[in-house]
Amino acid sequence: IERFSELLTEGRLDALLELYEEGAAFAPEPGRAVVGTDAIRAELERFAALRPRMSGSVEKVIEAGDTALVAYRWTLEGTAPDGSPVDMAGTSADVLRRRANGSWGVLIDDPWGAGSRA
Repeated sequence: IERFSELLTEGRLDALLELYEEGAAFAPEPGRAVVGTDAIRAELERFAALRPRMSGSVEKVIEAGDTALVAYRWTLEGTAPDGSPVDMAGTSADVLRRRANGSWGVLIDDPWGAGSRA
């Protein structure tokens, strides 16, 4: 999850998508979710277009075998296409699954999991 912030700030979409499991779900805005890497890519391109600076901290991790729930408090500052400033923050609720190589892949990514400030 911390790597997500780094890669988004760097604008590295291909590397961002490698964090997600096949068939993953992503909530680009409260109340809406997309499934699959093509749909996730399209939504992440919108975030990357803001030229964001994202940072945050892991607030909680609960593991059960090869599955983990992660709460991540984040802030994002950027610039909208019209030049206006963008300032968002929230606490995500993310479900990760341990991969065969020991790394973690994102299965469900809900940046708005615990509410947001948009």
